[in-house]
Amino acid sequence: MAKVLVPLAGGCEELEAVTIIDLLRRAGIEVVTAGLQPGIVKASRGTQLLPDATLDAVLRVEFDMIVLPGGMPGAQHLREDPRIIALLKKMAEQGKYTAAICAAPTVLAEAGLLVGKRVTSYPGFLDKLDVPGMAYLKDAVVKDGKILTSRGPGTAMDFALALIEALAGKARRDEVEAGLVRP
Repeated sequence: MAKVLVPLAGGCEELEAVTIIDLLRRAGIEVVTAGLQPGIVKASRGTQLLPDATLDAVLRVEFDMIVLPGGMPGAQHLREDPRIIALLKKMAEQGKYTAAICAAPTVLAEAGLLVGKRVTSYPGFLDKLDVPGMAYLKDAVVKDGKILTSRGPGTAMDFALALIEALAGKARRDEVEAGLVRP
C-alpha cells in the first residue's frame, strides 16, 4: 500500500486538505497528516484540523508521495520551512512523487523542482515566477513525470483523483470516482 504525507500548516486551505486526505483514504492509501508545529492547525477559513503527528516525528519515515495543500498563508509557511524544502528535494532525488495545489506549487519552485516542467497553480502564483524552462498551463491538473500540480479549491477533487491514479492505477481511481457520484 502506498504511503502519503500531507503536511498541514496554519492557514492552509481546508477544502483542499480534507478532499485530498479523504479521497486518498477512500482508495485505501495510507495518509499521514503532519503539523508543522504541535497541536491543532487552524486553516484559512477557521476550520480546526488535528494532524496525526508533528512533521518532526515523521521526517525519517519513508513515503511514496508528499502532497502540499495550498491556501494562504499556509503555502507561505510551507515555503519558509527548511524541513519541507529538504524533504521535497529528498523525495525528488529518490524518484518519488511530489504534488501541490493552489498556491503550494510555489513551494515546489522554492525547492528547485519545477525547472523545465509543465505545471499549474492558483492564478497569480507560479505564472508570475521566472523559473527556467517552466511551462505554465491553465489545466485543472498537470502531471509532468513525478510532479503533480493543480489550480485550487475547485479542482481539489480532480487533483485527488489524479493522485490516486498515479499511486494505485486508473482502475482504482475509477472505482473511487464512481462512489462519489460525480456528474
